[in-house]
Amino acid sequence: MINFRYHVVSLTAVFLALAIGLVVGTAALNGPVADSLKENVNALRKDNQQMRQTVNSLQKELDMEEDFAAETAPLILPGKLTGRRVLVVSLSTGREHTEGVVKMLQLAGANVTGRIDIQDKFISPDSATNNNLLELAVTAARPNSVPTGNLPGNGHGVETSSALLASVLLDRPAGSPPVTDADRKVVLQTYATAGYLTSENNKVAGPAEAVVLVTGQPYVDKDSAKKDESVVKIAEQFDHNGALVVGGMGSAGGNVVAVVRGDPVLSQTISTVDNANTVQGQVVTALALVQQLTEKKAGQYGVGDNAAGGLLPKLPQ
Repeated sequence: MINFRYHVVSLTAVFLALAIGLVVGTAALNGPVADSLKENVNALRKDNQQMRQTVNSLQKELDMEEDFAAETAPLILPGKLTGRRVLVVSLSTGREHTEGVVKMLQLAGANVTGRIDIQDKFISPDSATNNNLLELAVTAARPNSVPTGNLPGNGHGVETSSALLASVLLDRPAGSPPVTDADRKVVLQTYATAGYLTSENNKVAGPAEAVVLVTGQPYVDKDSAKKDESVVKIAEQFDHNGALVVGGMGSAGGNVVAVVRGDPVLSQTISTVDNANTVQGQVVTALALVQQLTEKKAGQYGVGDNAAGGLLPKLPQ
């Protein structure tokens, strides 16, 4: 029979073995293994410092490029859009750089007839929103000068309302009845009251001949695909009524810049700039509009891989 003394001796031997193992393991780590770990940590620390220096250098270079673009803009743009009537339409994704786009258009001499800020509610895929937009376009907001036969009849609220807005904010086709300033104001007021857009004093100084649509990166929520599709429909309807340049941010995913560039039909009539969030891109946005109005030519510009036109349009001297 195993007695209590045997158990004590056995347990003592086990704990002694564990203690010896800890001592030996610690000694081993304090040798070559520890030295190797320290070398790896030091190497990673140096790599991190070098990366920080590279990032700081690139940021400084980008800031200098922005300054260069801002300083050269007054030499490039003045007079390029003198007498041209331009409407600026912005979406929430491009709101932050809309002011910069407007500034460059005005520097080029454009008469900015107005600025319309489309709210996210306008592109919501909710069925109630669709029905409300359709009702506004067909009855509540539509002036007599825009017959319902001139609007899309497919029941898509965003598309129909975009067509109505384009009809009253841009030049009318030859032979069509003109839209009065009073009618134009009523249309804007109706959509603004319903929360679909905002416009300073709900006033636009007459019809425009061209539009700059300022957007940003694609939406990322669960309804992103439908929202991006609605933005494309807005662009299509304004393109039907006048020259159109999309000043965007990025050219991947489902944003309107990417869609236009991937569409062989839309890319023939709609110009895109994929870096309009920068001063360089804002200058190019104005130049792309010059090309649209003077050469009747669309181009895809910026820094994206699908910018077939390069960094900026090659305008005739």
